[in-house]
Amino acid sequence: MACVYEVDQWRSYQMVWSDPHRQLEPLEREEELVDGALAALVAAGILAHNHHDVDKFAAHRAAVRERFDIPWTAITPRLQRLMYAINAIAQPQEMVAVGIFCGNTFISNAGAAIGPGACYRARRLVGIEIRPEEAARARRNVAALDGDHLAEVIAADGVQWLREFEGTIDLLYLDADGRNGQGKAIYLELLQEALRALRPGSLVLAHNSVNSAEQLADYLDYVRGPADFRQSMNVILDDQGLEVSLR
Repeated sequence: MACVYEVDQWRSYQMVWSDPHRQLEPLEREEELVDGALAALVAAGILAHNHHDVDKFAAHRAAVRERFDIPWTAITPRLQRLMYAINAIAQPQEMVAVGIFCGNTFISNAGAAIGPGACYRARRLVGIEIRPEEAARARRNVAALDGDHLAEVIAADGVQWLREFEGTIDLLYLDADGRNGQGKAIYLELLQEALRALRPGSLVLAHNSVNSAEQLADYLDYVRGPADFRQSMNVILDDQGLEVSLR
């Protein structure tokens, strides 16, 4: 099944990609809209509840602002808050993020388990980035928050890594770009390689469900179909979008 949570005037909520920490609206408004998205995910049966510590998120955001080298990002404050909250609520023991660039998206997920925003302890947190120079930057960024060395940042092809992976995945985050014009269409290939590792109840978060919807058409049809996923929601807080799917 598929459903949509869409906020008013999301098209006018514009991220300044070169200014990753700019506050785009009053915090109260940001919290209200993200809380609405979480409530919708609960109502759809994708999340069990929507309770999380907003003070821990504030500490996480402050640490990222202070310590991360982010050359640019399309991740809006709303989406940063939403991804952190989903992880804080679901508390995945095994989290894998594919296509993490400088590590900002990875820490938006993993920050619920490491650093000043930690609210639980995970077994394994893996970030995968195909470009070695960006994987190195992401590794430095994550290390600045990860005092217990719980997270791994790997320079690898995500498809190959998932094909060879033998464990389980409780939450999979997708934000990769395929080569030779494949673009975001690579999400379906990544998901199919990961499917055997996704247990019932696992979550898959796919960035760009709005602005790359055409490239993601086959992926979205798959997660919104009844064969392998129980529910999927397109969360539209900004012009990028996040598809949240329950195995």
